[in-house]
Amino acid sequence: MNPILKLTDVNKSFGGVVVADHVNLSLLPGEIHGLIGPNGAGKTTLLNLISGIYEMDSGKIEFCGKDISKMPAHNRARMGLGRTFQTPRFLDKTDIEENLMIANDLSHRISFFRSFCSKKDRSYLRLLEELTGIAGFTFHLEDDISSLTFGQRKLLEIIRAILARPKAILIDEPAAGLNGAEIQNEIRLLQWATGHMGVGILLIEHSMDMIMSVCQTITVLNFGCVIACGTPDEIAGNEDVITAYLGRDTDAED
Repeated sequence: MNPILKLTDVNKSFGGVVVADHVNLSLLPGEIHGLIGPNGAGKTTLLNLISGIYEMDSGKIEFCGKDISKMPAHNRARMGLGRTFQTPRFLDKTDIEENLMIANDLSHRISFFRSFCSKKDRSYLRLLEELTGIAGFTFHLEDDISSLTFGQRKLLEIIRAILARPKAILIDEPAAGLNGAEIQNEIRLLQWATGHMGVGILLIEHSMDMIMSVCQTITVLNFGCVIACGTPDEIAGNEDVITAYLGRDTDAED
């Protein structure tokens, strides 16, 4: 199976500080691929490089078999590259439907002009009903986005990403600030997207319980370098990973 997303020797520095050092990574369709590492390892920076928020210094990023290294962020999104953030990002002072229409426009490749001037396409409502059932909460489309709790906003951001019918989604710390039930609903959403739509998911998460339970592959970053890549069992027993997380010499005597 060919990867839906492939990074080859990706490099990035800020003011002499290396944040991505010859990073190689592949994401397969229908796979949840974990991206883990200590704080400051370069995980979110890597998502910003993939999504086009930052420009690489060198290297190559391929998506759907096409080189997107120099492609603007909005064109990557239109190709089917989704993204969520550590803090959910919505259009403030608008209703929920206006925020969801962003995903609907992407799924139908509707231009910015047509989005405002044409009649609203509500063909997404059937899928929305299924996804909100999985997520465990309901709302009225005319409700203001501010009426949702933080946990609901994080769930809705994942739902919006799925509604765009992407080929891959970059997801940044979805479990942060959520309770156990909300995290389980997030997991169900991610597994539904991979299982029913074949979406590839690149997942940053500090909850190792979540990472180990949902990921087929895990890549570990430390100081911008990939120090390990493998299955959850392989990563759990990797001495370099243990050292990076615990900050100790694994050969030292107890």
